Amino acid sequence: MKGIAFLRAVNVGGRVMKMDRLRAIFEDEGFSAVETFIASGNVIFDLAAAKKTVALEQTIETMLKNVLRYDVAAFVRTAAEVRAAAGHQPFSPAALKRSVAFNVAFLRHAPDANAAEAIRALTSRTDDFDIRGRELYWLSTIRQGESKMSNAVFEKTLGQPSTMRGISTIRKIAEKV
Repeated sequence: MKGIAFLRAVNVGGRVMKMDRLRAIFEDEGFSAVETFIASGNVIFDLAAAKKTVALEQTIETMLKNVLRYDVAAFVRTAAEVRAAAGHQPFSPAALKRSVAFNVAFLRHAPDANAAEAIRALTSRTDDFDIRGRELYWLSTIRQGESKMSNAVFEKTLGQPSTMRGISTIRKIAEKV
């Protein structure tokens, strides 16, 4: 079974990480069949069936902090979970056609009812949202740089960390695993 670690803040904000170095860090810690996918902190590896993703997230975060000397949040999903995220279609075909960006935020845990309602309250003429389990789907009719929405807004609203990927990246990873 494959696992995928989506790492937050890799190759953004002046923190440059070569993917061969990231792969080597995982391999040095005993992960097997490690590969990276594009330079945004997506690491694919063999997942031991008995390993819980929450414990694995903590292991990866500790490992990266020890090596890199800064915090990197990790969001681990199984191949099946990534395929489910890639296949989820929360928005109408018409809305998708009007959109400029369709992103998925990976969350630490499913938001409670209050947090989910707070995200829904952010819906506007340009931005629409859907929450399914530990994923937040964001569809926007304007570019991210023009939107008032951002990963920081989502983290503050939800009260938990997250990391964002475009739906095309999620779909490509789903095909790969």
